[in-house]
Amino acid sequence: MRMKKNNPNPDYLERDISWMYFNRRILQEACKSTVPLLERMSFLGIYSNNLDEFFRVRVASLNRIIEWDDKSAAKEAKNAEKIVKAISKLNSCYINDYEATVESVYKALADNGLHLISDTEADSGQLSFIRSYYRDNLDGLIVPVWFSAVKRLDYESDENIYFAVKACRPGENKKFDYAYFAIPVKGRFVRLPDKEGESYIMYIDDIIRCSLDEIFIGCGYTGFEAYAFKFTRDAEMEIDNDRRSGILQKISKGIKSRKKGEPLRFIYDEKMPPDLLKKVLGKLDLENNDSILKGGRYQNHKDLMQFPDCGRKDLKFKPMPPIMRTVLDVRGSMLDLIRESDRFLHVPYHSFSHFLRLLHEAATDRRVRSIKISLYRLAKDSRVVKSLIAAARNGKKVTVVIELLARFDEESNILWSQKLQEAGVKVMYGVEGLKVHSKIVFIGMKQGSDIACISTGNFHEGNARTYTDCILMTAARRITEDVGRVFDFIEKPYMPVSFRELLVSPNEMKKRFISMINAEIRNHLAGKPAYIRIKVNHITDPVMVKKIYEAVYKGVPVDLIVRGNCSLRTTGLPEGCHLRINGIIDRYLEHSRIFIFAAGGQEKVFIGSADWMPRNLDNRIEVVTPVYDPLIKKEMKLIVDYGLRDTLQGRIVDGSGDNRQWCCDDPLTTGSQEALYMHYLDLEQEGQ
Repeated sequence: MRMKKNNPNPDYLERDISWMYFNRRILQEACKSTVPLLERMSFLGIYSNNLDEFFRVRVASLNRIIEWDDKSAAKEAKNAEKIVKAISKLNSCYINDYEATVESVYKALADNGLHLISDTEADSGQLSFIRSYYRDNLDGLIVPVWFSAVKRLDYESDENIYFAVKACRPGENKKFDYAYFAIPVKGRFVRLPDKEGESYIMYIDDIIRCSLDEIFIGCGYTGFEAYAFKFTRDAEMEIDNDRRSGILQKISKGIKSRKKGEPLRFIYDEKMPPDLLKKVLGKLDLENNDSILKGGRYQNHKDLMQFPDCGRKDLKFKPMPPIMRTVLDVRGSMLDLIRESDRFLHVPYHSFSHFLRLLHEAATDRRVRSIKISLYRLAKDSRVVKSLIAAARNGKKVTVVIELLARFDEESNILWSQKLQEAGVKVMYGVEGLKVHSKIVFIGMKQGSDIACISTGNFHEGNARTYTDCILMTAARRITEDVGRVFDFIEKPYMPVSFRELLVSPNEMKKRFISMINAEIRNHLAGKPAYIRIKVNHITDPVMVKKIYEAVYKGVPVDLIVRGNCSLRTTGLPEGCHLRINGIIDRYLEHSRIFIFAAGGQEKVFIGSADWMPRNLDNRIEVVTPVYDPLIKKEMKLIVDYGLRDTLQGRIVDGSGDNRQWCCDDPLTTGSQEALYMHYLDLEQEGQ
């Protein structure tokens, strides 16, 4: 399958179309009968949440391009319009599958003794409980607003779900008043009393439907109809260019502007009567390019990720508690262990507490002179930050690079940066025009070898429980010196700097990756070992896409594991070309980036923070490190090997969006995540 001939690159799949295919793979997990029921509910929530953010950010950006009043951008606007139409078409198709899946999962839950009931299904005892629940928990939180009293819904948040209410006046003429209100954020589901050993749950939406006479008490209405709706705003922040404003003020101002972004997507209960729908749409001022979608009775299914389990652990994934690595879980110094040889963690299989212990030790050890760390996202009650504050109070020189533009975490990052500064920590906000996305730590010692950590993911306790990421901890001087230079570059970007070992963007990372691909092509033509095996989140950079095609056409075998956006197509390749792409969706979010090149028999292995997207390679500070330790190289290769052999959780990524199940000559008997967990358990039993 190829794009139309007028596309400048017929083999390039637009990233936003590929994202829709990726999100569909999550929906497909929710459809699988082999996935535990409550996990299927969670996948439905993830799908809905992903789609909401996608419209708030990506579709918003496309709409800005379409509306850009500049003749020189006419070509880009036309292409953006095509993409938005394609997204809308796919979304309309997928939403039917989604609603059908929701219904089938609800039915299966009922068959297993978990009943999600509506207001019309509640019996007298349950209605009595609902009345008490409303008065004890919701009374006073809901204040209706008449549609006739507002011009637009400018000040309403798109994070809420709303009820549009049609209230019937007394009398024979059947006249109506129209109001709306936000559904309170008090947990989306309410567990009702059990009956005969079975559990009953109700949406808070239906608790409110049962209580409309309480909400409008004293108004004299004889009946009510309530229908849910939700809208999505443009979430791209407007950051002004006033150099008199500090970066903190700019970001804070941008967050406020996001809350007033233009609505661009509207979803409503398809049973909403036309007169009430007209009232709602009249207050949103949607444009022609915006999406108006019919939906079911309940909006914003992201809350399904927090669906109550009612103690039914049998309907969830079998626990895989993080493994404490014996080699690191010793009473001695972790700093000394890392100085002996390189160490690694693969979270969430390994416990993130090992990394936290390293920071804790660095904060208190008298041998440590300084700590430098780059932070992109931070946990709510971050133990990482607490160690850094303790280090500063212990007289160590602590430098923290915080990325204030980490989308949807800006407010949290601002608050943490202020707390760090109050404790005497030197806080830097990166380089103007470049996001700092690298995940690195430098621990400067008063004597002997310094320590460095390079990670594929955030130093975030919450992420470390759900994202698969690799952390390399090393005292190798050739690596630690380069990590120190990265912090120098962030602090003084106008100073010339070069890196001997690390691949750093936007400096020379792309050039070095291209150079390694060129080397594979030469080696293949010379009859030497040649192959490329990569595990990343996204591949959309046109230069890298073209380079992979070149390698494949020249005969280099290329095997990829790509979780999300992928602009490559594998169909229609000439005979003899080897390009296969596996996309894995499982209990954990695949997040580690691993790069393997045959290098003529002298295999090269790298890990780091960068995907192959223009933003990562050209517009961010990213770090990728070579892995030299033989045992760690072996583990990184095993991670990729297991991913390429995963036929249970893997789907074929070929650019068609079909997401067919994968097959290979030597498949794993389980999913790759379960296989890796069992592998690490075996290593612990062997004392490795």
